[in-house]
Amino acid sequence: MKSIYLIRHCKAEGQDSSANLTPAGRIQAETLADFLADASIDYVRSSPWVRAVDTIRPFCSARGLALHTDERLTEYVLSSEAYPDWQDKLKLAYEDPDLKFTGGESTKESMVRAIAVVEELLARQESHAAIVTHGALMSLIIRHYDKEFGIEGWKNLSNPDVYKLIVHGNNQSEIERIWTERNEEP
Repeated sequence: MKSIYLIRHCKAEGQDSSANLTPAGRIQAETLADFLADASIDYVRSSPWVRAVDTIRPFCSARGLALHTDERLTEYVLSSEAYPDWQDKLKLAYEDPDLKFTGGESTKESMVRAIAVVEELLARQESHAAIVTHGALMSLIIRHYDKEFGIEGWKNLSNPDVYKLIVHGNNQSEIERIWTERNEEP
């Protein structure tokens, strides 16, 4: 049995790759480190975006773990254009995994790159790993293991959020949210 903790970054000042955590987000990162203290995580891979790295840095520091970054864990790109109805377009992209908007990627393409990371971690010798990523991409990873998880699941994710994926030796898996409401307030 192997487990992977899927972690959505803490509250951030924006959406671009260099967006920092907010003051509340920095407190959340410390709370998250405490929350994960008893987890047997022995390997961490994160999106290289600042808000993802800064979310997991306190945990890695406390545990003496190296933080490995991976471009494949950056956020799903809906489009290079700013659509006023972007949530409607995102809903369509969840309904049609091959749908692509200008300058964007399909949800299928995004899921494939993220699941490749998951499979690499499952093949590693460590038994318990963590992935730190962004809301839409995390929702696509969850959807790979829980077909019912869609746009509403994405809407219900919090900053931060934590799901635990357990994969058994027979390739059967289970995924559950382990972050609770009491953990959300800094």
